[in-house]
Amino acid sequence: MQRSHPRLPSAFVADTVLKRDIFGEIAFGHLEGAPQTVVTRRRVDRSARWARPLAWHLAGREIRALEALDAVAGTPKLIGVDKEALYRSWIEGTPLHVAKPVGNVAYFRDAKRLLRQIHRAGITHNDLAKPQNWLITPDGKAALIDMQLATVFARRTRLFRLLAREDLRHLLKQKRSFCREALTPAEKKLLATKSLPARLWMRTFKPIYNAVTRGLFNWSDGEGTQDRMDTEGKAIGARLASDPAILAHALSPFPYPKRQGVGIYAFVETAPGNDAPALEKRLLAAAAPRPDVVQAVERLPRDASGRVREDLLRLVAINQVDRIDALAGDADADALAATRAIAANRRNFTDRRLKG
Repeated sequence: MQRSHPRLPSAFVADTVLKRDIFGEIAFGHLEGAPQTVVTRRRVDRSARWARPLAWHLAGREIRALEALDAVAGTPKLIGVDKEALYRSWIEGTPLHVAKPVGNVAYFRDAKRLLRQIHRAGITHNDLAKPQNWLITPDGKAALIDMQLATVFARRTRLFRLLAREDLRHLLKQKRSFCREALTPAEKKLLATKSLPARLWMRTFKPIYNAVTRGLFNWSDGEGTQDRMDTEGKAIGARLASDPAILAHALSPFPYPKRQGVGIYAFVETAPGNDAPALEKRLLAAAAPRPDVVQAVERLPRDASGRVREDLLRLVAINQVDRIDALAGDADADALAATRAIAANRRNFTDRRLKG
């Protein structure tokens, strides 16, 4: 790294690995002597040796973007850079695909405000089609993470305006998924008119990109999700939904402790009269695709509308159980109690084997 970047005031202590792939490792932790200072580490020196130049290039893009966004709330803050990794502040929040903010017009209004601020700072994110890059904070605000593909512009060039338009179009795609009825006529028109570069990308380069990254490299550029949830997860979910011994279920990815990729953690609410240990054993012995971890529970946490709180279960799956109370909120006493009971008997203990 040629430029001077901030250095960590103290050593990083890893608590949980969120993701591990050919481009490195992302871990959640804190600074030594300051357990309340929550930090995310993107460790580039854990990348495959042949992929390291590209991994540092992607890290460099994120570093430059975070430096330019230092004053923008709702984006991570750059805490430090060393020869191994970059370190950024942790943003408490739930990914969009987990929170599923159906009808939450206020969230998308705030997301649009945040995107405008990012563009005013001369930054285009370039990766907003992925719902996992959008967070909903505990107070209902929007936040953005994963700036590996971000571009920093000194001037509002034609390319900047084009990429900013694509950022907005991808935000509106998220809004269409959860608040279709709230789309304005102007937003519908923008959604219906892809730019020429976007059309060329979809028809030519994207299929090649997907074939190389997902096929050859077995890599997905979504933080902490991977493609396994989109492929095997759907088949596993369909099987669980049709099982008469299961009243409800939720699937959550979790990182393997010492290798690339993710496992699938299945939380299943058992129907009355079924033996939980026997159900777990049967599901783990099923034909592939099958979950890697199964936990049968008396009841899953739900919100006031009866929807399963997948955001809370995700914390159990990735061993961030100390964050459950903060995410549940005071108004969700029943969901909190159910999640605490599940966490007390969780099946994934990779955090106990984590080495920084």
